[in-house]
Amino acid sequence: MKIQLQKVTRENWEEAISLRVAEEQVGFTPPVAVSLAKVYVKPDGDNVDYIPFAIYDGPRMVGFIMHACEENTEDMYWINGFLIDERYQGQGYGRAALTEMIRWIVNRWDRCREIRLTVHGDNRIAKRLYESAGFSPTGAVYGEEEVWSLPVAKG
Repeated sequence: MKIQLQKVTRENWEEAISLRVAEEQVGFTPPVAVSLAKVYVKPDGDNVDYIPFAIYDGPRMVGFIMHACEENTEDMYWINGFLIDERYQGQGYGRAALTEMIRWIVNRWDRCREIRLTVHGDNRIAKRLYESAGFSPTGAVYGEEEVWSLPVAKG
């Protein structure tokens, strides 16, 4: 397995919006099209930048993950819209992609001291993954989703 994050572009967006989660996971994460709409709409404000990535294993697109951030902060670095296509779940892609996204954020943003994400309260599989990566619940809730954070040590 060789996971790569590649930005969603006009060349791969149609494949990205065809990604699907298993039926029992619908509602845990937005469809890719909704995440891509956020890039344009900016629902969290003009200061938030959204960077959507397709997750690849070699030439095969296996999932989607998006980064949202407020650049001049220490704690507004988010992972959202994260999904692995149902055909590739249970094969380690989620863990590998999450690790790669964390690495990318830490290397890209010097100011980042905390990475955040939200997880649906009923999504036990995602919670186990996030906990194993070092995330923990903050106690904050956003809609039906819990906010989790990962401290980032620099230098």
